[in-house]
Amino acid sequence: QVQLVESGGGLVQPGGSLRLSCAASGSTDSLTAMGWYRQVRGKQRDLVAHIPRGGLPRYADPVKGRFTILRDNDKNSVTLQMNDLKPEDTGVYYCWGLFPFGMDYWGEGTLVTVSS
Repeated sequence: QVQLVESGGGLVQPGGSLRLSCAASGSTDSLTAMGWYRQVRGKQRDLVAHIPRGGLPRYADPVKGRFTILRDNDKNSVTLQMNDLKPEDTGVYYCWGLFPFGMDYWGEGTLVTVSS
């Protein structure tokens, strides 16, 4: 079993910054990619950013240049630094971990609210 635990969500004003963190524990030896998804109520969960083990990060177009994803393979953790936040960034952010054969795990989510 694998557990993903997020932290760092909250309320921030437009233009502000937040950092989300996620730590994976359990059977993580074959963990390949890690990343973040965002879900707004009533809509599907969309990819924000992901980074494969030993590879380059990829970002959704709306967050390019504002968000940075970093991964620590030794600690099985991933962070998402979010700068210049906009109201449309509001949502529940889920940590995601991908294993071989398409198996994936999710965290419980952390709420990010961007509002004045």
